[in-house]
Amino acid sequence: MNKNMKEFALNAIIAAVYAALTLAIMPIAYGPIQARLSEVMVFLAFYNKRYFPGLIIGCFIANLFSPMGMYDVIFGTLSTAIVCFAMYKCSNKWLAAVAGSVVTGLVIGAELYFALSLPFIINAFYVFVGELIVLLIGVIIFNFVEKNKDINNKYLKES
Repeated sequence: MNKNMKEFALNAIIAAVYAALTLAIMPIAYGPIQARLSEVMVFLAFYNKRYFPGLIIGCFIANLFSPMGMYDVIFGTLSTAIVCFAMYKCSNKWLAAVAGSVVTGLVIGAELYFALSLPFIINAFYVFVGELIVLLIGVIIFNFVEKNKDINNKYLKES
């Protein structure tokens, strides 16, 4: 299998896993107070931009089933795209977790304001806190993943 096909297949798997994890916890994956555990996967973007397509497409697919409808398809997917880019540009995972949480809180807070007329500040804060908790768990998980030299060299290093 050539390199492009491997990358395509890997991104398809990432998208499928992201969407499946989100849908599996649907009651807590959407809305003002959310803990989308699949967001741990956005740390893949911290390590390598080649994972952007899988993460963004996975989010798009998951958001097709959101009770927020097209608002989540547009704003949620846009948020993930911005988070991927921000995390990729960060110098360490802790900073990436905070950056991802801030972006998600602001974008999804705005989405909740426009879609449901919920107060922006408080909902942006709720989403920020939920995202920060999930992403801090992600930092811990990826600290362990980095210790596996095979995974680290094959999948996390920029190629």
